[in-house]
Amino acid sequence: MKQTWLLAGAMLAATSLAAQKKSNLGAAQWVDSVFKTLTNDQKIAQLMIVRSSGIKNGLPVFYDKEVEEAIRTYNIGGICVFQGGPVQHALRINNFQRMAATPLLVTVDAEWGLGMRFDSVQSLPRQVMMGATNDPSLMYDYGKAVAEQCKRMGIQVNYAPVVDINNNPANPVIGERSAGENKIKVTELGIQYMKGLQDHGIMACAKHFPGHGDVAVDSHYDLPLIAKSRQELDSMELYPFRELIKAGVASVMVGHLSVPAIDPEKNRPSSVSAKQVNQLLREELGFKGLTFTDALEMKGITNYYPDGEASAQSLIAGNDMLCLPGDIPGGIAAVKRAIRKKQLSWITINEKVKKVLLAKYEYGLANLLPIDLHNLTADLNKEIPGLRRRVAEEAITLVRNENVAIFPLQPGTNRRVAYVAIGTNENNPLADRMRKDYGAHTYFFSNRLDENAANALIQYMIGQYDVVIAGVHSYNRTPARNFGINAAGLHLLGHLKDNLPTITVFFGNPYAISNSCNSQVLLAAYDDDPITQETAADLINGRISAKGKLPVTVCPEFPAGTGLVKERILPETWAGNLGFDYQQLAKIDSVCLDAIQQQAIPGCVVLVARDGKIAYERSFGTYTYSDSTPMYCETIFDLASVTKVMATTLSVMKLVDEGKLDINKTLGDYISWTRGSDKAALRIKDILLHEAGLKAFIPFYRETIDAVDGSPSGSFYANKPDSLFSVRVAEHLFMRKDFTDTLYKRILQSELGPAGKYIYSDNDFIFLGKIVESISGMSLDEYTRKTFYEPLGLKYTGFLPRNHFPANYMAPTEQETIFRKQRLQGDVHDPGAAMFGGVAGHAGLFSTGYELAVLSQLLLNKGTIDGKSYFKPSTVDLFTVYASGISRRALGFDKPERDNAIRKEPYPAAYVSAQTYGHTGFTGTCVWIDPKYNLTYIFLSNRVVNNGDPNRFLKMSVRPKVQDIIYRSMGVGAK
Repeated sequence: MKQTWLLAGAMLAATSLAAQKKSNLGAAQWVDSVFKTLTNDQKIAQLMIVRSSGIKNGLPVFYDKEVEEAIRTYNIGGICVFQGGPVQHALRINNFQRMAATPLLVTVDAEWGLGMRFDSVQSLPRQVMMGATNDPSLMYDYGKAVAEQCKRMGIQVNYAPVVDINNNPANPVIGERSAGENKIKVTELGIQYMKGLQDHGIMACAKHFPGHGDVAVDSHYDLPLIAKSRQELDSMELYPFRELIKAGVASVMVGHLSVPAIDPEKNRPSSVSAKQVNQLLREELGFKGLTFTDALEMKGITNYYPDGEASAQSLIAGNDMLCLPGDIPGGIAAVKRAIRKKQLSWITINEKVKKVLLAKYEYGLANLLPIDLHNLTADLNKEIPGLRRRVAEEAITLVRNENVAIFPLQPGTNRRVAYVAIGTNENNPLADRMRKDYGAHTYFFSNRLDENAANALIQYMIGQYDVVIAGVHSYNRTPARNFGINAAGLHLLGHLKDNLPTITVFFGNPYAISNSCNSQVLLAAYDDDPITQETAADLINGRISAKGKLPVTVCPEFPAGTGLVKERILPETWAGNLGFDYQQLAKIDSVCLDAIQQQAIPGCVVLVARDGKIAYERSFGTYTYSDSTPMYCETIFDLASVTKVMATTLSVMKLVDEGKLDINKTLGDYISWTRGSDKAALRIKDILLHEAGLKAFIPFYRETIDAVDGSPSGSFYANKPDSLFSVRVAEHLFMRKDFTDTLYKRILQSELGPAGKYIYSDNDFIFLGKIVESISGMSLDEYTRKTFYEPLGLKYTGFLPRNHFPANYMAPTEQETIFRKQRLQGDVHDPGAAMFGGVAGHAGLFSTGYELAVLSQLLLNKGTIDGKSYFKPSTVDLFTVYASGISRRALGFDKPERDNAIRKEPYPAAYVSAQTYGHTGFTGTCVWIDPKYNLTYIFLSNRVVNNGDPNRFLKMSVRPKVQDIIYRSMGVGAK
């Protein structure tokens, strides 16, 4: 009956709220108008936040009767929601707001999102995992996601971020709630979380002032002591608060902490200490925003200030809002006594009330709408899996690797692999992946097993396996009793790593790694959810590289900041440092997600770099519409025609730079087998500009397929390579090697059009690739690898990636139906390039977003990068300016249309400068470089993967939309 009544109340709220909670008044007028309606008791009650729910015997309980009475009788200021389901809370919030004479400030303690409190809502990772990340935009997006959840639930305040510095591993209450022990990192992440919340309409609250990180007592049960000097506090605990105040945090929560260096009175918690609130926080640090007490029901204060006395003392100390005061009438009475005793004044109370009312106005309560119950739970969850994946990819930390023979461990190895899950007896996603990737045998060692069972398993495994992956699972998040890890499990782990090549992964609190400091290969994964386990599997098999660094010291040899991370030529930085409006730039996400939703692409990678630093690097979606393998920033893509610039044109530039190639000479001067044909006299410059008259493309494959069923003819192809059939064109498909000569013959025999006409042609670049090979004496793939990719440390860039990596490192390009009739993954999509053995001047190059950005920066730097010169600046200038009188082309590179300012459909996008150069690729790729803004934009996708309409991607203008967003975020063009 209660639920039915609440539902009826919620329906009534839809009309009542619209009538009662709408105002056209300005802030000051609204505050004054509401303030005048309040009695003295109601003014005090406006400073109180009451609990709306809790947990008992593991189940949520709701305090509807108590909250309704507090609203009707006292006109309280707000509520704090805790356990329960989204719809349960929404019904109650709607009802409570309908009842309230003054709009309620709805608050929540949701440090890692509403999933921290609500059932059926996924949690975001805890702050310690965020502390392991190094992408500055990630914490902002985390805050934004939590803000969107709060707005959807009618919540105005989130009691986050925690900016306590966890410099005590034995801390029983903060631990994983802190971003770590480094004050700079904790502060930077706290500021980004705060901005993510407040930029999207939710009040942030820095806590627990003056710092709860270095304690050994949980303030829920008693009063913790911080025995530090004022100088120590200034340099450590107070640092994040000082910086967040400068950055504009709207509120601060004051903890229940005994800090003798600030207030020597024994057993006086910070929350009731005027020296800590009024003097330190307000006067010294200059904080002007709202202050909330930590929960006044906690033993850290009630042991010393019972009943309503804590409420009065908290206001006397300088706080604005009283969280969970418990005894409302007792608190009101105590405050009035304090006023009579001149400890407080009505002037002070009135100021606080008006301050609270102004916050209510600023966070939307003057125009309040009821929570829409439709699709509520799905809306709260929609951003979480993608964000969790991003965090896992950025956070998982390679702490040690002293056995490169087993890490990374590529799939398909012939070694005997076992996976041992310590702490659980249930199958998990990591076990599934170990079986899939390595054919691993899996063992589950639960906490119920003893040392005898451990010894038996150890004896059995020695000699049976070449590699063991040991995962430590399901342990507690707090340090009590060694995180609850079974001693037998640790015994098993110790003997495994001592007797077998072992990769050890801790899925949880990183402090537990102290149990395994001497592991040969050691990873910190921070969480034990399916997404983190899947990401750890991809790290183990080498699909991605480790990016995280320990946020805390876990062993003497592994201090905070430890993490084996490949140093990048182009570092990441916060987009705002490079002149981007990050909120504008982040709109790229919506374009990409919409393209995926509309099945224009299954996934993509976008990278934006400026001034030699990465401002935005993000992956979206999955490999195909039926393959849930996630795209990563390190996924390798078939670049299609981007090959023309990032392999062939770069090579031509280098040969010109060295004086080995003259672009005013002809094909016949460099390729002997063209002599005697009408192609010999074609000028190299005209070929670079696509103005030599060569045919656009030749469908070579058509003469090699069976006329009856359209399959590759046995006259030209075999399923296995041998001395005759040695040219790989796809999986289990090898072409006769002598047919390569026929391909060149077909080009030479092709009809030649008139010179001086622009015809975009693959054949132009097939010839240019052969020129590079003729001059250098190396194949194009060997020349580019030795000249550019290897010296630049580009691991994933090159031709023939299947010779170097497992197929699952590459995004599938297409389930191809016209020629090879199979899924192409790591074999070049272009049929002609495939028939040239995967190496051709027009197609065949594979790479990642980051590695293309390095090549782009080389060009932006006029030929020099990382202290090494590859081209003269004059060579870069020669090849990247407009060079044709009849087209938009540069030498090798594509450029914007000259009349973009007046074109209906500007190319490549509306706001690019005329200095821009780059190229697009048929598979859904592009690289655009804009020297005017020192900017690189890279978009990689596999848009030709089967979706029924491969041109949907082009019709939706996905690449141009993203590019325009980039420029608008720099203030170029209309927003």
